[in-house]
This record gives sequence, C-alpha cells and structure tokens, in this order.
Amino acid sequence: MGVPAAAGGGSYRVILLVPTTAAVLFLLLLCGCGTPAAMAAAAGGTGGEGEQYGGARYKDPRQPLNRRIDDLLARMTLAEKIGQMSQIERENATADVVRGYFVGSVLSGGGSVPAPNATAEAWVDMVNGMQRAAMSTRLGIPMLYGIDAVHGHGNVYKATVFPHNVGLGCTRDPELVKKIGAAVALEVRATGIPYVFAPCVAVCRDPRWGRCYESFSEDPKVVQQMTSIIPGMQGEIPSNGRRGVPFVAEQRNVAACSKHYVGDGGTTKGINENNTVATFHDLLAIHMPPYYSAVIQGVSTVMVSFSSWNGVKMHANHFLVTDFLKNTLRFRGFVISDWRAFDKMTTPEHTDYINSIKLGILAGIDMVMIPYTYTEFVDDLTILVQNGTIPMTRIDDAVRRILRVKFTMGLFENPYGDPSLAGELGKPEHRELAREAVRKSVVLLKNGKDHGEKPLLPLPKNAGRILVAGSHAHNLGYQCGGWTITWLGVSGNNLTVGTTILDGIRHAVDKNTEVVYVESPNASFVEENNNGRSFDYAVVVVGEPPYAEGFGDSLNLTIMEPGPSVIGNVCGSVRCVVVLVSGRPMVVEPFVGDVDALVAAWLPGTEGEGVSDVLFGDHGFTGKLARTWFRSVEQLPMNVGDKHYDPLFPFGFGFGLETQPSTA
Repeated sequence: MGVPAAAGGGSYRVILLVPTTAAVLFLLLLCGCGTPAAMAAAAGGTGGEGEQYGGARYKDPRQPLNRRIDDLLARMTLAEKIGQMSQIERENATADVVRGYFVGSVLSGGGSVPAPNATAEAWVDMVNGMQRAAMSTRLGIPMLYGIDAVHGHGNVYKATVFPHNVGLGCTRDPELVKKIGAAVALEVRATGIPYVFAPCVAVCRDPRWGRCYESFSEDPKVVQQMTSIIPGMQGEIPSNGRRGVPFVAEQRNVAACSKHYVGDGGTTKGINENNTVATFHDLLAIHMPPYYSAVIQGVSTVMVSFSSWNGVKMHANHFLVTDFLKNTLRFRGFVISDWRAFDKMTTPEHTDYINSIKLGILAGIDMVMIPYTYTEFVDDLTILVQNGTIPMTRIDDAVRRILRVKFTMGLFENPYGDPSLAGELGKPEHRELAREAVRKSVVLLKNGKDHGEKPLLPLPKNAGRILVAGSHAHNLGYQCGGWTITWLGVSGNNLTVGTTILDGIRHAVDKNTEVVYVESPNASFVEENNNGRSFDYAVVVVGEPPYAEGFGDSLNLTIMEPGPSVIGNVCGSVRCVVVLVSGRPMVVEPFVGDVDALVAAWLPGTEGEGVSDVLFGDHGFTGKLARTWFRSVEQLPMNVGDKHYDPLFPFGFGFGLETQPSTA
C-alpha cells in the first residue's frame, strides 16, 4: 500500500496498490466512517488477528496451531519456559508456587488426594484453584493436571475400577477396551483432570516383574490391538483428520500417555527398573510395536521408562528418545519423565543431579516429573542453559511440544474443570461396562478332573448348601490390586464402593440356597460340616496381596498363605472350583490335579459380579490367555514362540473351554 501526501493543502490522494485489511482501515479513517463496528468488520469481524486479545495471537482460537505456538513461545522468558517443563506434586502446588515458578503441570502421585474419600466436587475445586493461579500469571498459560488412571480413576473414592490390563488382554476385544477408555476419560474429567498417565503398553516378558499386571500381554500384537484404549480416552480422530499428531476431541476426553518407553517389560529376571538386554532388532520386534500404534492414533504424550537398554538409562538415551521416537516415528507430542526419574539416574540417588538434568534434557525429555525437588531442578536447568551446556533450541523444542498438546486439547479455551460432570464418577453404566469386562477377561483353565468326572461348571444356582472360602472371596482391596486408592493398594472392603466375588455369588444363587462363608476353614471344619447336610460344592478364592512396581517383584510366584492350605482342606472333601485372583500366572501345578475347576480372574476391580456371571453360566467363558502359564519359575522367562516352550497352559488357552448359560 502507498499513501503519499499531496503537495500542499489538506487533501490526500490515496492509491491502493494492495487491497489489504490495513488499507481498508485507513480509508475508513479518512472518510470518518471508522466506527468501532465498521473497523471490526473490516478486520474480519472480531478486531483482527489477535486484536481482541490485546494483540496476543496465541489467545485467538481462530489462528492456526503453529502460529499460536510461535507467538506464545516468542513472548516467553527462560523462567517461563522452564516452568512449562516442570511437573510438581499436588501437595506442593500452592498458588504462590504455581505463580512464582510458572508451573506448567501438576500431578497426583498414587494415593495423593485432596482429602480422604474426597468427592468429585472437592477434586474439581482443588484443580481449579491451582488453575486460577496459573491463569493469573503474565501470559496466562494454563496448568496441565495429570494423574494415574491405569485401570479406572483408581485414586478416587467411588470411581469405577476396571480390570487391570493383564485381564483386558484376555478379552481380545479392542472395541470393549475403547469403551473402557472413554468411560475412564469421563470419570477423570468428572474430577476436573484433563490428563492421564495411561495406558501402559509394556510387553511383559517375565511375570516375575511387579508391573506385569499393567501389561496387556507378552505378545506385542495383542498389546497393539489394545492401544484402542487411546482413541477411547482421547476421542477418535475424524476420517479427514491428520493421523500421527496429538489429538484430543473435546472436554469429555483426556490427553493420554503411552508408557514406559521402551523395553520396561523385558528386564533381566523381571526386576523392576532394571536392564533390558536385547538387540536393536529384538527391541523393535517386541517392545516397540505398541508405540507405532500409539503414535499413529495421536497419543498426546509418551512417558520414558526407569529401566535401561543394554546398560544405558532410558532417560539418558538420545538415540531412542530423540532420534527414533521424535525423528523416525515423528512423534509430535511431548515426552515426560517418570516419577523422580532424574534422581534415579544415579546410584545413590540424586548424586550429581545437575549432570542427570543435563543428560535427561539433552536426551529429549520435555517435561520432568519433579514432585519435590522442583526448586533445585529450576535452578540447575537455568544454569545449564545460561552457560550454554543446553542450547535454547532444545528448550524451545520441549516447550513447543508441551504447548502443542495444551492448545490441541483446548486447554487455553477451557482451562477449568466442569462441576456438572460429577455424576459421571462411578455411574451405573460404567460399572456395568466394568462387569462385562470382568466376565470377558476371566479364563477357564480346567473344568472336570482328569478321570472323566462330569464338568463342575457352570455351577447350579439352586444348590441346597455351598461353601465359599479363601482370603480373596470377600476382599474388595485384594480383587482391585495396586493403584487403587493408594499406590500399593490395600486390603479390606472399606476402601471404595464395589461388589466382592462373595457378594456376586450371593446375588446369583437361588434365594433358598444356603451360602456358608468361612475365610480360612481347616480340614476338621469342612469334614464336620460336610457330614449329614453336605456341601453341594465349594468356591475357593485365593491369590496375591496387592502391590505396585518393585514391591511386586517376585522370584517364587506362589499363592499367598493360607491359600494353598485352604485349597487342600476344602478340595479334598468337596467338589470345588478354585478362583485365582492375581496380577499374573502363579505356581498352581502342585494342586491343579486335585481341584475340579480352575479359573483365572486376574485383578477384576470393583465389579466382582462379573466373576459370578461366568461361574453360574449367565455368560459363557470366552477369555483367552494373553500370557503363557508356566509350570515352574525355573522355566522363566518363557514366552510363546520360544524354542523351549513347555507351559502348563499355553498362550491363547481357554478358547476351547466355553460354557453355555446354565438352565439349572
């Protein structure tokens, strides 16, 4: 546009060389037509690019994504950038800390809650309070709150707790798992939280690992199928949408996190956070495939594993984090560390912390989970940038990725939790979905003794008298397992709302059937009570105590006492079905020949009636082993396809042992 003044006088000659918005605005000013409404109309109806937002294009949702990111990034100081890279624990996230350190993310660790048995409304109030502090900063960048939701919104009282992944893999039902993802997203959003550290897409190759129940299968193909939970959580990418970039559909969805990248399920002897010894070819063939599926489905974030690959800590592995994940797979979301992972890069922990920060950030970690040492992290990372050890380009890449996720999920436009979603927490439709998942995940391993006796299952509902025994028959905490209310899980029936397996049995049988429940009956009790009016059959429910991570590492994989004794006491006198509640296959060969039926129920969660649904034939058994069931721990690791493969029950077993609904 050229606007030369006339030689003398008060008139102007205007020549429009390019019909730009600025030219139209200038003409309106000359003719006296420059009312606010006319000016706004000339600029596109809303005050021009970012004008109604004080010229801040990043606040304008009409702007292209990359323009918003570029605009905001250009305005940020180093302190604000490092703040975005920091994720601190809820208990430290006061308004002053969030504002003063420009905190980009807050998390709840396992069991970290605003109050015991807190309501959905209390969670929303807490998260929104932190968000108000973030929004009051100079640039008003919203905080991203994250939480573990590995089998439902497990930290939260009254939430629906779904079966752990070890059970869901046995369903071989990606559509069911997608529905579960959507239900979990709604329950998480009901508490004002938009981000979950799920799903775990580990390929567990050794059940001695304490996190094996978080893995869908030992087979990468099954784990890939189950990544359907990601579009369940985040929403389905439209048919005309771009695949392979972060995607969150709406405010009823959450940003997901595939974890733990990569090889966490392949450590030596299944030791948690240990070393995975594998060729690059084996790593690509076994542990990497779920990440191919996750990235193409638009997963927003990827969490790096505590473990090492061939002796190199994953949090310091530039080749796998940057060269492969970011550059080869073209992952465009952000990479997040695990809990205190930079501390754990050295032994003893937190030795030479500034060097751990250098290695981690240069490897490609974008957001760092620093629940407690956030001040030290901020100070040290600032020094590393200012002295040139870490280039600003690396910081900008990290922040760009974090902002991309926040913009994509609509956090700038809708930063606050919605109290109207409170009714989604633990609602009946979600509990019914969980019950369906339980019955589809249960695997029937044996039905009838070897000498040709009639199969015991399905159990008749109109029996006169039945015995229910075992430590896990009436223990909601045991059947939910770890990551339920607390990190390690708890025993008992007061932790949350749900139905035990015993409750399900009582609901299933005829009203005239006497159900005798004794947790640990001795042999004399069974014999005395089996004389005269005898038991028609017994249901013995035993298994593992709850655990999480390294606390679940086990070299023996035996059923907890007094489980084996109860099996011997009961099944020696009464026809019995043993229901095993565990996060992995256990040693069962010593007694499997003595029981009439054996059922793997895994860790079913709060809806125990899903187990009774199949025991009594209301639904048939359809679950198939997603893990090899070994004979003895000396065989481990042993996985389908191995040259020396001699399992008690092979991978995929259970398919041919379907029952039909009972008519009894």
